[in-house]
Amino acid sequence: QVQLVESGGGLVQAGGSLRLSCAASGRIYRLDFMGWYRQAPGKQRELVARHSGDGTRIYADSVKGRFTISRDNAKNTVYLQMNSLKLEDTAVYSCYAHLGSYDSDDYDYWGQGTQVTVSS
Repeated sequence: QVQLVESGGGLVQAGGSLRLSCAASGRIYRLDFMGWYRQAPGKQRELVARHSGDGTRIYADSVKGRFTISRDNAKNTVYLQMNSLKLEDTAVYSCYAHLGSYDSDDYDYWGQGTQVTVSS
């Protein structure tokens, strides 16, 4: 079974930094996109950043210049370095992966979500 396990959320003061990690495990034969979405209370889920297999990275306009997504293909792990955090970055951050697994016909997988809270 494929699993996405996240870590690194928590409470941080505005202006601070956090680093999120997401590791994909299971019998994976292809890993395409890995990325992060977030959902704040009362708001729709939005894409934060995504890293494609060819190295292409995309970011939400609201995080450009502050967040950096990176990936370790050997570990099937994606990271989100979040700097200069703002109150409006407070949300549940969920890891997403589009991949191929020997054990399933599914291609889309989600992590359990990790809370990021930015305080003033």
